[in-house]
This record gives sequence, structure tokens and C-alpha cells, in this order.
Amino acid sequence: MKKPNFIVFLTDDQGYGDLSCMGCEDFRTPRLDRMAHDGARFTDWYSNSPVCSPSRAALLSGRYPGNAGVRSILAGHRTATGLPQSTPTLATALKDLDYQTYMTGKWHLGLDEDSQPQQHGFDHWYGFMAGCIDYYSHIFYWGMNNPGPGINPTHDLWEDGQELWQDGQYFTEMITQKALTYIRDAARDGRPFMLYVPYNAPHYPMHAPKEYMDRFSELPWDRQVMAAMLAAVDDSVGAILDEVERLGLAEDTCSFFMADNGPSRETRNWLDGTLDPYYGGSAGKLKGHKFSLYEGGMRVPGIMHWPGHIPGGQVLSDPCAAMDIFPTMLNIAGGDVSQYEVDGMDILPYVAESEKLPERTIYWEMGKQTAVRKGKWKLVLNGQLVEGADPDDAVHLANLEEDMGECNNLKDAEVELTAELKSDAETWRGEIEQRWQREFSPKEQGTVTH
Repeated sequence: MKKPNFIVFLTDDQGYGDLSCMGCEDFRTPRLDRMAHDGARFTDWYSNSPVCSPSRAALLSGRYPGNAGVRSILAGHRTATGLPQSTPTLATALKDLDYQTYMTGKWHLGLDEDSQPQQHGFDHWYGFMAGCIDYYSHIFYWGMNNPGPGINPTHDLWEDGQELWQDGQYFTEMITQKALTYIRDAARDGRPFMLYVPYNAPHYPMHAPKEYMDRFSELPWDRQVMAAMLAAVDDSVGAILDEVERLGLAEDTCSFFMADNGPSRETRNWLDGTLDPYYGGSAGKLKGHKFSLYEGGMRVPGIMHWPGHIPGGQVLSDPCAAMDIFPTMLNIAGGDVSQYEVDGMDILPYVAESEKLPERTIYWEMGKQTAVRKGKWKLVLNGQLVEGADPDDAVHLANLEEDMGECNNLKDAEVELTAELKSDAETWRGEIEQRWQREFSPKEQGTVTH
């Protein structure tokens, strides 16, 4: 079989409930709905972290964040280190199979020269490397007034390591235009390609062009701007898939769409000084949000699309995660996954052939929180609903088949199961901590830059 192309779309801080195919009722996302209709939509798809840098590290490496070397939100100043070069990425692995590799969008896996995309397998890349930028000036403001090298605003727009100035252009549309250019370049070359398209929308600052805001004038501002930002992404995904079809590459291109974590409630989303939590993003019926290990923090939209290979109209409910993308796509490309350390699994037989997935346990960690899902059961230790606050529950057990919102704590009704899952989670977390100190700790490795 001809080696297929791959496109991986990622959104930033998008809630589980903010696609119309996932139940959103106050705005529509027709192009992503079509992608889901023509492919497979996952009801229980997870990011591997409730925040962006670790989530991205897991997606690109096929590993849990702690095994990839990134466990927290990375700094955005120009000396900030990030994803270790010792961690292979999907781009690295596919490049070894003679793939062309491209990225356009948000990197957020380090800014120092050794951490940039070209050091992690990307032939060509365009975008920014910090955690967030102004959508029109492309300046990183987040570190202002905080001590250290990030105290001053920093311009953050690059192509292949060279700084660019394109003031006044809306960044979501810029990402898309570069993606279209890359696809056309790849098609002319003739070799298979991998295109990674990590949009920064709908991450703050909450910016959208007037034409998109006007589509949703009936909504309150917080939902209006969320709808507008996601409509721009929806149009962009549609434009990219349309171009793939126009070039005659549709049946040769496997695409995946997901979000990096749940919706942000940070007050800086408001842009008017409001100090109330922001609820413009929706996790649907799920409990929690970005930073939380309850479902709303890391259960996210997931869509897989490959015409002629994946049956359309599927709605799949087995738990799967971002770390599954690496082994799935590498196997499809004819690579040898056994040559790499991965924590994910190849899910293509499940999606394409309806084969049952092997039973497995999936883990998460964030600060003092640890979580585990095994089948229908989900255990959260020290779970937080407000970042920095005391735990909502020291131990919380939920049956997700009956209670996806984690409303009922069953720890006292299922004592033996709770003890078993708690032991599993603590053992896994202990192994992550030990490896971190041994291989990745910035202090131990001498990579502290602030």
C-alpha cells in the first residue's frame, strides 16, 4: 500500500462540549461535524495532561508526559528549555521513513535552539514557540511584571528558525495559509508528508475578526468570542481538507483532530479586568476544566478521518488518548513501533476493523493530583476544581458509564476497587517521579534558565 500522508490538527483550551457534533447547541461547527460524519468520533478521547506543554509532548512522543520529559507548562522566554532531544517525536520517526515533515502553529515545547521544532524532526515550520501570543501583533505578554527573563513582552513569530514580522494579520488564518502552502509543496515533491497543525485558538487573548464575531451577535460576549474563534478554526480545517481533496490526496491522507486540554476558566480571558472565573468555554456535562484531573480537564473532542480506510459515521466509546497517535500513525506508515519507547497503542484495528481494544489502564498527573482510568472506573487523588485550592476530594471514584460528570463519589461503596486503583495510581506516579529525578529534572540536568 502507498504510504499515506498524515495531518494532525490540535486546538488549544477547547472544551469537550464546544463542537456541535459533541453536543454544542448555541453555535455550529459544520466542517468538523462533516469530518466526524465521514470518519470516527470518539466519546472518550483524552489528552494526556490538563495543560498544554505536557499534552503536546505526549501527542508527539507517544509517551506519558513524565516519560517524554515535559510535565508542566513551559516558560515562554527565549532561553527556555523544553522537550529533550533524547525524546523522539512522530516527525522524527516519519522523517526516517522518507516523509516530508511540516508544522504550522503553536509549538510550546521550548524556545532555546536545542528545543525548537527543527531539532525534533520538522523539515519546515512556521508559528510561535511560547504559550500564547496576541493574535494580531504576535507578541508574547504572559510573563509581564513577573521576575526573570520573561518580564518584558517578546515578539514570537518564526519560520524555520528565522524571526518574521507580519503585524495585523489574524494568526488562525496565517496558520491555515501556511498549511495550504506546505500541502501544495509536498504534493509537488511527491513523497508522503506529515503536517502538524496546532492552532492556538481558542486560547486567550480572546481575539476574532469582526466577520466571525458578527456571525454570533446574539450570544453574550464570552460565548460570542468563543464561537467566533472556533468558527475560524472550523473554516480552516475545512479549507485544508478541501485542498487535500482538490489535489487528489483524500484517500491517501489520514487526519486526526483533538484539543490539548479542557476549557480555561482563567480570569485573563475576559480582557476587561473582570476577576470572576471565565466560563466562555464548555466542558459539556463533564466536571472540571483546564488544570483539573476531573474529566473536564482532559477529556476532549477526538475525530479520526481517512476516506476509503475508516468507515464513516462511527461513534466510538473505548477510552483512547493522544499518546496513541504516534504508534497508530507510525504503524500505518510501515514503521517499526518496537524501536521506540511508547506508552500508547495502535488504535487503527479498533477504528478501521472494529477490533476490540486490549484492556488497559490510563494514568494522569498534574501537580499534587493523580488520576487513573480502568474500564468504566475513574479514580482521582487530590482532585482540584480551582487551581491552587485544597483538594475537592482526597479520593474520588466514579463509574463513568453511569456518571460521566463524576457527581457521585463511590469510594465508600467500592472499598476494594478504590484501594486497588489507588495503589496502581500511586505506584505509577512513584515511577514517574523517580525517572524524572534521574533523567529529566531541570535542576538535576542543569537546564534551569530562570
